[in-house]
Amino acid sequence: MSRNRRARWLPAFAGLILLLALFAVPTAQAFEGRGGDSVTIRSDEVIEDDLYVAAGEFTLDGTIKGDLIAVGGTVRINGTVEGDLIAAGQSVLINGSVGDDARIAGFALAVQGDVDDDVVAAGYSLEVGAESSIGGDVIYGGYQALLGGDVSGDVTASGGAVELAGTIGGNATIDVGGIDPGEQVPPFTSFVPNLPAVPTVRAGLSVGEQAGIKGDLNYTANAAAAVPTGAVAGGVEFSRYVPAETEAEGRPTPSPAVRTGRWFLRQFRHLVSLLLIGVLMMWVVPDWTRKLARNVETQPLPSLGWGVVAIAVFAVLMALLLIATVLLTVVFGVVTLGGLAGRFAVLGGIVTSATGFSFSLLWRYVTAIVIAVLIGQLIFRALKSPAEQSRWWPMVLGVVLFAIVTAVPVLGWLARLGAILLGLGAIWIWGRALLASREEHQAAAES
Repeated sequence: MSRNRRARWLPAFAGLILLLALFAVPTAQAFEGRGGDSVTIRSDEVIEDDLYVAAGEFTLDGTIKGDLIAVGGTVRINGTVEGDLIAAGQSVLINGSVGDDARIAGFALAVQGDVDDDVVAAGYSLEVGAESSIGGDVIYGGYQALLGGDVSGDVTASGGAVELAGTIGGNATIDVGGIDPGEQVPPFTSFVPNLPAVPTVRAGLSVGEQAGIKGDLNYTANAAAAVPTGAVAGGVEFSRYVPAETEAEGRPTPSPAVRTGRWFLRQFRHLVSLLLIGVLMMWVVPDWTRKLARNVETQPLPSLGWGVVAIAVFAVLMALLLIATVLLTVVFGVVTLGGLAGRFAVLGGIVTSATGFSFSLLWRYVTAIVIAVLIGQLIFRALKSPAEQSRWWPMVLGVVLFAIVTAVPVLGWLARLGAILLGLGAIWIWGRALLASREEHQAAAES
């Protein structure tokens, strides 16, 4: 696989690793769970096992002897993680030390401390501070990266803006294809409020005066970067980005950096849409949403089967509505009631469109929220957190995880299909139970 193609898969790969880590809880090894709006591990606290955390804000000031897996709005590592760190959040900040690998994803990522092995990151912005030290490789996919400090291994980065300002012990492979060094790209925070502050990185590749690359520098860009004399001990290989012409439209194919930015924007819009629908459902019909999630949990196989039935019934219903609309229009037209024929055609079109629109809301959004709520509840239950009973936190956590996994090629398609079938089946089971209950009440009233 080529360097450019491999780099474009980095965000999806990081999301998949995070999701697998969250669900692959080993049964033979002890672990500890924490959850809630705000979780803090005090500086005098030592956790001997692995720690799993889901919180709005998580701060580690103490020591974790095992691995740390954390999901939240803000994840702040001020203390020590002796094992691996796997974290996802709006902000992930490593100010302390990580004894093994760090795999992080989010909007604002920062390494200001020490990581003894590799750093694998995906997000909008990655900052490696000047005083930081990374003992292995750095692999990054996103929009911008400011890489200072000391990196012992190789650096592989793909994005729209990358600045090398520290020491790299191995090779640097950078892809900023299609972006001019002087081009000004509007910051993400200019149209999305309340996001964490991130450094400003000039578009394209920049190599600082203090940078030192002990291996080779290989980079793809729209224009050659200004590389200070002596900054690269090995060779410098520049590949000019030449966009291929598409056969259908004859327009330039977007650069890897542009495609990466569009990918993140699509995922962000998907996440925001799910959160808005989730907030609406948990505000208006929270009990109904939880009941559907319970149907999936207690009857997974029946839900899956009834989901297939629901799709088949919808297809038949749409066909019947179309046939009925055509037949009524023809019949009233034949008996010279032209005015009624036109009105029946319009009415049939409205009913058919409304039915299709309603079903599309169910399978595209409602089913996703039902599965997301169930995922959040199961995780908080495994962590023995009271947040399981919260109206909002299971939905928020589940939606974030659902958005991550559905962004992964192939696996995301399978996850969406499974959510649709399970969610529609849960709605079908709820509807059958509701009808049965009404029939029982009617029979009791008649007797």
